[in-house]
Amino acid sequence: MEFGMRFRRADAFERKGARSWHDIECAPLDEVRRVQEAKLVRQMEWLSRRSAFYQRKFAQAGVAFEDIRRIEDLQKLPFTLKTEIRESLSAERPFGTHLAADLSAIAQMQASSGTTGSPSYVALTESDAEMWHEMSSRCFFAGGIRPGDIVLHAFSMAKGFVGGVPIVQGLQYMGAIDVPIGADGGADRLLRAAADLRPRCVLGAPNFVAYLAEKAPELIGMKARDLGVERVIVGGEPGGGIPAIRHRIEELWGAKCCELLGGTDIGMAYWSECDEQSGMHMVALDHVIVELLDTETGAIIPFETGVRGELIYTAIGRQASPLVRFRSGDHVEVLGTSCACGRTGPKIRCVGRTDDMLIVRGANVFPSAIQSIVTEMAPLTNGVMRVLADFEGHTTQSPLTVYVERGPAQQPADDAALKEKVETRLRNALAFKANVIIVDADTFEKPGVAKVALTLRQKPKFLS
Repeated sequence: MEFGMRFRRADAFERKGARSWHDIECAPLDEVRRVQEAKLVRQMEWLSRRSAFYQRKFAQAGVAFEDIRRIEDLQKLPFTLKTEIRESLSAERPFGTHLAADLSAIAQMQASSGTTGSPSYVALTESDAEMWHEMSSRCFFAGGIRPGDIVLHAFSMAKGFVGGVPIVQGLQYMGAIDVPIGADGGADRLLRAAADLRPRCVLGAPNFVAYLAEKAPELIGMKARDLGVERVIVGGEPGGGIPAIRHRIEELWGAKCCELLGGTDIGMAYWSECDEQSGMHMVALDHVIVELLDTETGAIIPFETGVRGELIYTAIGRQASPLVRFRSGDHVEVLGTSCACGRTGPKIRCVGRTDDMLIVRGANVFPSAIQSIVTEMAPLTNGVMRVLADFEGHTTQSPLTVYVERGPAQQPADDAALKEKVETRLRNALAFKANVIIVDADTFEKPGVAKVALTLRQKPKFLS
């Protein structure tokens, strides 16, 4: 399709009954590959003329742009790291030396959440912005949103976060109606809008949408499951792929819950679950080439069921802030390579991020994996936990301190037994030794606008 900025895709309502938002999602992979490689060649030609950042990077690697014609050729190139992007942004304001379009062509900008350092500021031309809308629409459609749906927007709308304006734009592009209150508007305003407008769908971070449902009886005098919501789509933090948390969300809302995944440097979202709920499909292979890196060996490995690795992205068809072999930091497990829905992109679940990973006596531990186990132990726990990483860097030789909230019906007299149960489960499942400290239910702050931080770098004063 031709790209050119517009409010809604012209044929949005014609897609309502389709099996996928775009036919490429269900296309044979050899056909997808032909599209990818044609666009890859054009992307290299664009970079050779427009990107000082990649001109230097290719020269240092001794690789010519015209040498990159097939997907396997990308392995001749070094990775692009987040630290390089931050250095690029610092070296040349406002959008870095990796900006590959004239400033006059920039139609929009976005920023990452900045939870692991300075935010990334990403420039978009009109073509880039519509590409984002297209990728987002595919994710929303896979998760069950349809043109004409009213969607309650429960991600944060503030700070340039991609869960804000880009979601509004993506929903408008596909013909859905966004209720743009956002987590910033507070639980009361969101739930009041839900009671008044009866949205079919809710979009938000998993911990916050669960909290929102829990507050419904208090704030609007009715259960969330009686509001008529049919779909809850979550992302932005761990939880949607954790069975116990997903089940809790579905029980609270009386709706099917699907997960999506993206990243500001590439797009709002480009992985999404379908009705099968068996992992997030890559739905944008015509806009993004994705590789899977075995972080132990440094080798690129095929997407095969059961393998794990880190996602590496190369944008194709991108003008303003293109990235080549970008290390996302997202560690995933491949859950499948085919699906009853007909989509042909691989299916994954995210097991954690490089930035979050802790190494405890040589064992790699993701806080989200701890959260999964603690949540599974409900009602002995209420699923809320925090890891105390009060040491330099990400490595410790000592047992890892984990605070776990007891379940609301549990008695403090039983804490010693619960502590032993949690420590045993963590040791058996994740191969590390924990020092579990049981605390009261509701000890930690309830989910809100910001992502839930599972790791604490210093002991909270209220626990002293």
